[in-house]
Amino acid sequence: MLLQSTAFGQVKGDSLFADAELTLEDAIKVAVANNPQVNRALLSVKDADELVDIAYSEVYPNISSSMSYTRNFEVPVNFIPAIIFDQNADPDELVPVAFGTDNNWQGGFTVTQNIFRGEVFVGLSTSEIFKTVQQENLRATTQQIITQARVAYYQVLVAKEQLRLQEAQIRRIEQNLKENRARQQAGLVDEYAVLQLEVQLSNQRPQLIEAQYAVDEAYRGLKVALGLPLQVDFEVKGNLNAFDIVSEDAGAEENAQIKRIDQMNPFIYQREEETMNSFMDERGDLRILDARLNLNEKEIQAVKSRFLPTITASYNLQWSAAEPGSPTFFENNTRFQTLGINVSLPIFEGFKRMADVQRAQISRKDIEEQIRAAELSAENEVASAAEELNKSFETAEARKQALEQAEEGYQRALARLENGIGSQLEVTDAEVQVRQAEVNYALMVFEYLSAKAQYDLATGHVPFVDTMEMEVE
Repeated sequence: MLLQSTAFGQVKGDSLFADAELTLEDAIKVAVANNPQVNRALLSVKDADELVDIAYSEVYPNISSSMSYTRNFEVPVNFIPAIIFDQNADPDELVPVAFGTDNNWQGGFTVTQNIFRGEVFVGLSTSEIFKTVQQENLRATTQQIITQARVAYYQVLVAKEQLRLQEAQIRRIEQNLKENRARQQAGLVDEYAVLQLEVQLSNQRPQLIEAQYAVDEAYRGLKVALGLPLQVDFEVKGNLNAFDIVSEDAGAEENAQIKRIDQMNPFIYQREEETMNSFMDERGDLRILDARLNLNEKEIQAVKSRFLPTITASYNLQWSAAEPGSPTFFENNTRFQTLGINVSLPIFEGFKRMADVQRAQISRKDIEEQIRAAELSAENEVASAAEELNKSFETAEARKQALEQAEEGYQRALARLENGIGSQLEVTDAEVQVRQAEVNYALMVFEYLSAKAQYDLATGHVPFVDTMEMEVE
């Protein structure tokens, strides 16, 4: 249902990087365990737990105790009319009289209990709903972070693939250049054919440097998504050119986890628009808004409860003692008890309570509008992601066929050149076509995997989210 509060725990050390290789599932685990946004959402859930305890504290009795001791070094003296003691005394005469003793003690217990207070009882259910809001926020945040980690992982793979293709292109040109120099010395080709390859090689080297920097940038983006220091070094596992988006088989072993995670929320190619009914209950943003709407209903009840009376009970148990001279604590003491009931009914507060109710109802309407906007946005996101996936399925076979044909064309061009019936220009054109076909196929796979990650997020079925256990230290 939702992320349970127990987990991977924050990644410390290099346990996942022992082999300096990171799989997609490892990357997701690291992201969930280390990303600051997820950790903050976890802290919010724990804070909500404490708020639940605070809400229940209003239902339990409040018990307090106190004790005091007073030592009168000089007993307080008051002046009273002397006529009280002597009827014949002057009416204006005052005599000093000492009140109190040298030692005074007081101590006891006080218990207060809410018998009826509307806000307290509404607050109990409100605190539970607030916790649900935080749990849904944790779930939605985790969905976002896992999606970011997946896309960043795929960006590293496509950057590495482009680097590999650049390196392969340069190796092909260098090998071709070596062979053509030998042919030139044998008089089979002229100097211009060699010069063409040298120019082509010089043009490719800057592209290789750009590809190397692109890989470094992609790795930095992945490390940020995983919440790792930039100094941590690792390699990602996967090969986009060996990935078949149509087949259920991973093909290459290094793509096994990528295929498994891709199939956790299968997408079936279809031209018709998908219905949103099955996605509304799983999207993180909509679930948060639904929980907030329930919370707002409780807030309205809490505000309305302020029109009701408040009834509290209090019980006092006290001991007091007094003694002259040297103290003997509570040797001479008396005890008394009191029980009181207090009823408080607010009558008029300057229309404040009515305004509070109106504001709470306005907030409810605002949340309802947010839900409507989120549903419209959700429909668009699902439709856009599905279109991208459909496009990938429609072009996959053509991209794969183009790659195979380009490789075959390159081999034929080489054979023609070796047999003296072809030209260097044919080989160069064939090399360009192979490289372009390889890049196009890798980009198609990258676009598919990225769109699939966005589709999972849009439909609310992000891998691992509803099965992963999490906790904060």
